[in-house]
Amino acid sequence: MAGTVSDFVIERIREWGVSRVFGFPGDGIGAFDGALGQAEREDDGVDYIRPTHEEICSLMATAHAKFTGEVGVCVATSSPGVFHLLNGLYDAQMDNQPVVAFVGQQGLNALGTFGQQVSNLERALADVAVYVQTIVSPEQAQAVVDTAFRTARVRLGPTVVILPHDVQDQKMPALRPQSWVSRSSAVAPSTAVVPAHSEILKAAEIINAGSKVSFLVGHGANGATAEVLKAAELRGAGIITALRAKQVIPSEVPHHSQQLGLLGSRPSVEQMADCDTLVLLGTNYPYAQFLPESGQARAVQVDLKPEQMGLRYPTELNLWGDVKETLTALIPHLQATTDFSWQERVAAGMKEWEAEMEAEAMVSYDDGVNPRRVYHELNQRLPPRAIVTADAGSTADWYGHHIRLREGMMGDLSGRLATMVAAMPYATAAKFAHPERSVICTIGDGAFQMLGMNELITIKKYLSRWQNPQLIILVLHNNDLNQVSWEMRTEDGNPLWPASQDVETMDYAGYAELLGFQGIQVRSDDEVAAAWDAAFAHRGVTLIDAYTSKSVPPLPPKVAFEFAKNTGMALLKGDPEGLDVMADTAKAVFTEGVERVKDTLHLGHEQKPESGNGR
Repeated sequence: MAGTVSDFVIERIREWGVSRVFGFPGDGIGAFDGALGQAEREDDGVDYIRPTHEEICSLMATAHAKFTGEVGVCVATSSPGVFHLLNGLYDAQMDNQPVVAFVGQQGLNALGTFGQQVSNLERALADVAVYVQTIVSPEQAQAVVDTAFRTARVRLGPTVVILPHDVQDQKMPALRPQSWVSRSSAVAPSTAVVPAHSEILKAAEIINAGSKVSFLVGHGANGATAEVLKAAELRGAGIITALRAKQVIPSEVPHHSQQLGLLGSRPSVEQMADCDTLVLLGTNYPYAQFLPESGQARAVQVDLKPEQMGLRYPTELNLWGDVKETLTALIPHLQATTDFSWQERVAAGMKEWEAEMEAEAMVSYDDGVNPRRVYHELNQRLPPRAIVTADAGSTADWYGHHIRLREGMMGDLSGRLATMVAAMPYATAAKFAHPERSVICTIGDGAFQMLGMNELITIKKYLSRWQNPQLIILVLHNNDLNQVSWEMRTEDGNPLWPASQDVETMDYAGYAELLGFQGIQVRSDDEVAAAWDAAFAHRGVTLIDAYTSKSVPPLPPKVAFEFAKNTGMALLKGDPEGLDVMADTAKAVFTEGVERVKDTLHLGHEQKPESGNGR
């Protein structure tokens, strides 16, 4: 084997099917960076994407894994650069995504000597990584790199390879049979795991016995859309998707009631309240308070992560397997029902819910644009195969309530729902993964100031490489860390605290124009539709700077007593936005109530005969 350890690692990365890495340079990874540059000059390397910060590298690697199904790869220097990767690596860990990070380290002789930039990286990274190992000799490199990729794929999490600076430049020998030296292969293991036939039959017995079956579908069911729909058709099941699984089930399916919980729909809540059988497919849905009462429903779970099964609800049967392959084995044993009343009830409930969502989007507020209106109008204009990203602020509420991903579309956000900064790295990674598609990033002004503004520079750098340069960034401009403000009110009964919540205002559209992009300001509801039309007519980058109300409540599908009580306590304690919050909440609740009454009385809805099976 000719060349250095770095040359070998780059070649091995390519053998593992990786064509793109997201990296940021530094002296700790310097020899490896040099080898990447040499390979690029010889047209024999990998596509090296360098955003503006190491944290963005790891978030983009996680997003790449989500949008492609491949292993995401990021590269960073030694301490402190490697520590900037942590947020994105935790994103991969919590969302079960295969990511491999290659990070630098000072020379071997410096370890344990308290030298500059020498940190115990294995200890620091042990919590986030399912495998972390330092390469201390050239003979070890092959086994460590292969194990990192293999483990990331099988255990669905991030792994880390630490490359000391002096090892990076050492000669890579040919490996021969010898003690302590492993010779490994760059062969991806199969994850098409199918449970035993006896377990499949047990699952079929449980599901066949149910008359009100609900499927709760997670991102782990990606690629199994046809199988989920077939199983639901056979048993007349309603379908709920976790927030990250919007793209798994098209919104055109009438008995798909979208999400569950604070960001979900009322029909999803009603499914959980009344179902007698719950089938969890590739999901680690964490909000147990929205799941059925213990003992109400018989439950089956299918997942590749055994440690996450039987954890949120007392399941009767846990099937360790791939969702697609397991359903393929299960479907021949499911009995076809002739009673679609449960499925039709879900579909009818969704018609009412969609009418409520549209009505709430059309309410006007005195203190800014209705953020629901912005998302409603976007949803009406999403082009075929569009990709939509969101951050974890109030954009996640509106994304859940109003965005409907139709067949062929994709969408994602950080499932940790604490990573406010992921929307722009996700959108940029989506453009690299699918340069022919239109990508729409929806982000709050707080998150935009954290990492989004940086990523506009990355977009400018790489824009010419994308076949379709259309990328639209929606900034919800309310000068407030809005989601946290509402959490303070509704969870803890505390008033908004300007010292922590205020976001310094600026001209975001003007900033985009400084970089040569199209910037559009939206200051009234009447301007929203035209702004989206202009953005989708533009073959390039557009930033929509929407001056939205900070007081529109992200109402859950059923307003719980605790929600109302805590909000009232916050207002009584002197919330500085109290009057606007009360007025806007009253408008939202009133509109929701009116729509419910109209649906009950069948007012304003054209009566159409329903098909026999709700499709």
